[in-house]
Amino acid sequence: MADLESLWKSLPPALGKIIQESCCSLERLEEIRLRLGQPILLKEKGGWIPCMAKNDKKRHVFSNCDMKACVSLLSAYSLYAFAEEIRQGFLTIEGGHRIGFCGKAVMEDGKIKTLHPISSLNIRIAREVKGCADHIFPYLFDNGRFCHTLILSPPGCGKTTLLRELIRNLSRAEGGYAVGVVDERGEIAGMCGGIAQMDLGECTDVISGCPKAEGMLLLLRSMSPQIIAVDELGRESDFLAASDLIHAGVKLLCTVHGSSLEELEKRAFLGRLLAHQVVERFVILSASQGVGTVEAILDSTGRAIYKKGGASWYKASGFA
Repeated sequence: MADLESLWKSLPPALGKIIQESCCSLERLEEIRLRLGQPILLKEKGGWIPCMAKNDKKRHVFSNCDMKACVSLLSAYSLYAFAEEIRQGFLTIEGGHRIGFCGKAVMEDGKIKTLHPISSLNIRIAREVKGCADHIFPYLFDNGRFCHTLILSPPGCGKTTLLRELIRNLSRAEGGYAVGVVDERGEIAGMCGGIAQMDLGECTDVISGCPKAEGMLLLLRSMSPQIIAVDELGRESDFLAASDLIHAGVKLLCTVHGSSLEELEKRAFLGRLLAHQVVERFVILSASQGVGTVEAILDSTGRAIYKKGGASWYKASGFA
């Protein structure tokens, strides 16, 4: 279960109470949407529900007073750090929960300096599903050697959750792999105060808040990793940096958006990587039997070495 106590501490008590009373199942809570002048919406498995006080049939509308109280609590961590987090568009709090900001952009030299006023908040609940990678973990090795692995998935199919658990398994494997994680958007490790809020194992180093390409090369130079993990490769610079890692003898564990190898082959830089058969394992995710369904694991030639069997790990864990 997610650590929700830290979340309630970051919200005004009255607001936190209304949200808890309105939620059908805290274990199934995924997002909380707070928009000025609009009803508070809670996302659970199955869709969105309005937020209403226990003894009141009216929807609770998020007010200016609510926003000021939320911002006041959040900025107490550090006014300087909070300003930087707003500029980036999100803040990670204790427990790994991520709060996204939206509002009027204040520009300086063509870049966003801050958002003022802030008009909406999106709270994404951080969850770990320990054990979700156990059944596929052995397929990512060849003669005891970890393979360059790419997790392929459409949005919302659990690729970041699976990636996080694979990192933890590698870090805790016999002998322990030195794993470097590039967490550009704070979704893998949930760094807060320099401490990963998600369990990534004791042999893992995390660099957060920087672009993926720069982060990969920094880890390569500074931390001597055996494996570098990164979520959602997409830019040309990401693939160029990934190629540098591979040529340096570091194993790559990454995710990309997509639903098939054929789709990936049409993308210029990723297609080039695939043409050279550098990636040795493709883990194809879907939500066909619930979030986290592993459809297949393919080798570098596209041959299936694992095919789907049974329900998804997400459903088996009671979250679907």
